[in-house]
Amino acid sequence: MTPLQSSASSASGAAATLPLPDFALVEEACKKSSLLWIAVPGLRDRAAWHVWQEHDGHGAVYLVTGGGEQNVPGLSDGQLVRVTVRSKDKGGRLATWSGLVGRVRPDTDEWAEVVPTLHAKRLNARDGEAQPERWAAQSAIFRIAPQGPLLEGPGRYNRTSGAAAVQSSAGTTVSRRVR
Repeated sequence: MTPLQSSASSASGAAATLPLPDFALVEEACKKSSLLWIAVPGLRDRAAWHVWQEHDGHGAVYLVTGGGEQNVPGLSDGQLVRVTVRSKDKGGRLATWSGLVGRVRPDTDEWAEVVPTLHAKRLNARDGEAQPERWAAQSAIFRIAPQGPLLEGPGRYNRTSGAAAVQSSAGTTVSRRVR
């Protein structure tokens, strides 16, 4: 690996190709902001809380989904997703990158290392200290490791707003009654 490549890796061991300055931007943005958007191919972008943590010397985003936690449908092992991280200061998009998804299984060293961090950062846990056991039984924890070049960042933003189109629904707005 050259000095310009990050030390992040996927579950399959393939190294990410983010140049070091871009990896540093992604890492710092993910550490400061606990919210990001995940774009699973074919589905709507979803906001998700997460933590950034290193495991075996490789940094990645970790998140919990299902089992009463946030709903991020469509994540699966080996899948590439688009991740957009917001600026903690301004709230706008700071960086967009491709990430390789890997599921973290209970009873692994990675699970034992990341769950205490996720548990500590999870606000308003309904089951308190029993939360990790519920995650093991009912939820899924995923790792998203940077993979490939930075898609957007300072000086390299797409000119579109990134706003999603409004989905149609049966919901309506109550109109004002004229008397």
